[in-house]
Amino acid sequence: GNGDDDDDDDNDEIVRRVADDEDMTFPRRFGITAVRGCMVLEVRDGDGNVLSDPTYMHNNDNDDENGNNNNKKRQQHKHLKGKGGRKGKGKGKGVDNNRFKRYLRVALDPAQYAADATGSASGSPFGTKVYQALNVIIRRHGKENNFKAVLETVRGLMQGAGSIHRTVPRWLQPVLLGYGDPTSASFSSKPMIEFAEKTAGVNSPDAALDYGDTFVSEEHLRASFEGSEVIVDGGANVNLHENENATSNRSKYRIQMEATADDDNGNSANSVVKATSYPFPSATAGNPIRFTPVQVKAIRSGLSPGLTMIVGPPGTGKTDVAVQIIANLYHSFPTQRTVLITHSNAALNDLFEKVMARGDIDERYMLRLGSGERDLETDAQFDFTKTGRVNHILARRATLLEQVQQMSESLGISGASERGSDGSPSYTCETAEYFNLHHIQKRIHLFNSKVKDIVGTSSTGTDNAENIGDHFPFGKYFNLSPSDVSSMTLQDVTQKLGIIEECFDELAEYRPLELLRSQRQRTDYLLTKQVRIVAMTCTHAAIARSHLVELGFQYDNIVMEEAAQMLDVESFVPLLLQGGSTDTNSRLKRVCLIGDHHQLPPVIKNMTFSKYSNLDQSLFTRLIRLGVPTIDLNRQGRARAEIAKLYNWRYKGLGDLGHVSTEGKFLTANPGLCHTYQMINVEDYEGRGEYAPTPYYYQNTGEAEYAVALFQYMVLMGYLPEKISILTTYNGQKGLIDDIISQRCGEGSPMSGVRPGAVSTVDKYQGQQNDYIILSLVRTKTVGHVRDIRRLIVAVSRARLGLYIMGRQSLFRDCHELRPVMDQLSKRPSALELVIGEQYPTKRSATGAISEDKKFVASDISVLGKIVHDLQNQLHK
Repeated sequence: GNGDDDDDDDNDEIVRRVADDEDMTFPRRFGITAVRGCMVLEVRDGDGNVLSDPTYMHNNDNDDENGNNNNKKRQQHKHLKGKGGRKGKGKGKGVDNNRFKRYLRVALDPAQYAADATGSASGSPFGTKVYQALNVIIRRHGKENNFKAVLETVRGLMQGAGSIHRTVPRWLQPVLLGYGDPTSASFSSKPMIEFAEKTAGVNSPDAALDYGDTFVSEEHLRASFEGSEVIVDGGANVNLHENENATSNRSKYRIQMEATADDDNGNSANSVVKATSYPFPSATAGNPIRFTPVQVKAIRSGLSPGLTMIVGPPGTGKTDVAVQIIANLYHSFPTQRTVLITHSNAALNDLFEKVMARGDIDERYMLRLGSGERDLETDAQFDFTKTGRVNHILARRATLLEQVQQMSESLGISGASERGSDGSPSYTCETAEYFNLHHIQKRIHLFNSKVKDIVGTSSTGTDNAENIGDHFPFGKYFNLSPSDVSSMTLQDVTQKLGIIEECFDELAEYRPLELLRSQRQRTDYLLTKQVRIVAMTCTHAAIARSHLVELGFQYDNIVMEEAAQMLDVESFVPLLLQGGSTDTNSRLKRVCLIGDHHQLPPVIKNMTFSKYSNLDQSLFTRLIRLGVPTIDLNRQGRARAEIAKLYNWRYKGLGDLGHVSTEGKFLTANPGLCHTYQMINVEDYEGRGEYAPTPYYYQNTGEAEYAVALFQYMVLMGYLPEKISILTTYNGQKGLIDDIISQRCGEGSPMSGVRPGAVSTVDKYQGQQNDYIILSLVRTKTVGHVRDIRRLIVAVSRARLGLYIMGRQSLFRDCHELRPVMDQLSKRPSALELVIGEQYPTKRSATGAISEDKKFVASDISVLGKIVHDLQNQLHK
């Protein structure tokens, strides 16, 4: 209830201007006497039914003992599902209000309960009676509750000696703990070579690795191993400059490198590279990326056993490298499972979608765990949840059994009369296997014997197509005419037989689902036996870890993207998703961490933990500081070269890809704007700069108005609004910008419905990018948390073609930490410079001179606002 004191209007106004979590009078005003924590174990309705029990709905669907369907309970359950059981709904005469009641069985905090019971200083003066007076329940969001799962994981690992040794591979333990040789887990180190030699299923560094479609051409293959002798298909080495157009037909490659030529860091200088090509399938698009030599080195390390650390500056293709590693692991090791981990759902979905887009990984082997799956954008008929994958398999099974039925009917073994009443096939996976063994394989064996005789007696060998086709037994099944069958070559026959073999091999994988009747059994089987690529966030990994270990889930490889944004423990828990036994070591063979420690670290809201406990240091950053070898991607292809200079000083040897200096969009100017990037000085607006209506909720009306006005101007020039994102460094400013956009582009305005691609904070926009970025720095009194150079690096590296920063230039220019960026920004005018009479698109060069009569300086927000107003009037007319 409310507090007893009646404050006057002035005091009320003051109280409301302070956030509740900062207001010391909050408990008194709302009549709160005690707060206790608990964990919900069970929720029941008024009739005592467990709402989370799946059998509840099943029982309600059954008829009662008199043969009448229990509609009352079923409707009640439907009402609760649809309406949420909200109080006041359906309260009429004759309505059972039990359906609105909820009974919660909870586990109390034992330490707090003991304090209450003993009357200690931290307990309640009412003793345990305080628990009888609780009348308000607040449930935390599920994403905030992963700390319990993490704690249980740590506790479980501390119980019993050897549990860590059975879960984390021994070759990784010294590196994680920070002692011994930091290079010992690298694939070319002596310990890893010994591990590979003694462990079954682990390839040695000098073994041939399947790089698949990593290389777009033979010339690309040769250029990827600089300073090495490259031998393709046993031929002599060819000089690169003489062989730039050696082949026009794309191939896949298996590559073997002589380990004796590698140095301590695994570099392939002066080594011999032996490549063996094999046909590239025409049905798949394959990898379109021309990887750089450093990216190829990263892919090689990811395919090799051990720890791989890839540092990827903005725009260097971290995700593309991760996708290629995942695809190569899938094709190189058919019996192994790979787990994908990211910090955010958006990054995980992006990675998952890129893997799917390749087209060479069967979707039945892919699974996406967690609630973020609903945001996936794929062409698949069923979603990628466990239930969706089971439904996909059942649908696929029905399709394949129909093919088996047609095959049987074409051979005269069964007829249409044997089908079900609804026309369904009469076969199951089990009977299809017998059919294959006794009928299909028998005919294939007889056919191969006849082909062998024909080839052995024919003077033309395998070119004798007429005789081979005449003996093919499945022409009717493939709807081939007699002439088509007679003209078949041995290659055609092999292709057709391959299709039949794939059909029965796939059905053999689905046979266990015929034996497992419940959905839970099927999803558990899918997770532990069927899928080979499992994707989840680090938060979901912590929550699901105990269930996965209980199921006996196992995996061989783990790829973590956004590793620098995860807490140390959040990176550690995904390594523990499989249990060990007393007589076996961890199955984990490859750990690949991909991130950028020069961008934002993990978010720690408690400043004490962040600053004094170093909790904001990720495992990725800690390993780098310990000296673990890294592969630093060194070519960016996202931004214009001049924009990339704002942040490439932060990275060792970061340059640009070739297309940055040749592609048209990077060479063309931004229409209507004199500069491709600029910091615009914004003075106080109506006598005020930054302000905070509530603590830490910083806003700056002048910068917000300027940012929205620039967005409107660009759209009126012809820019696509979805290609423009507005970023800011504070949530308060984001909310203000949203409000101003709603007003300026609301109903009834000339720009009604126009919205930018995103309005977000810098922290939440990490990992994303857009063509044009408008950035508001907000602060005018102190620098604030932008003083952390990593936050500014993220901010200025989001733009591809244009970056326009609103801020108090004198404040940020004097900040020592930001000087490398601010010095470059200060070289350009501090007032926004426009180009008069120019529309999107333009042919003006980004480096071309602009005549003074076409330049216009928007000295402040009022000038830019008038320009926007005039353009809107012209649009309205």
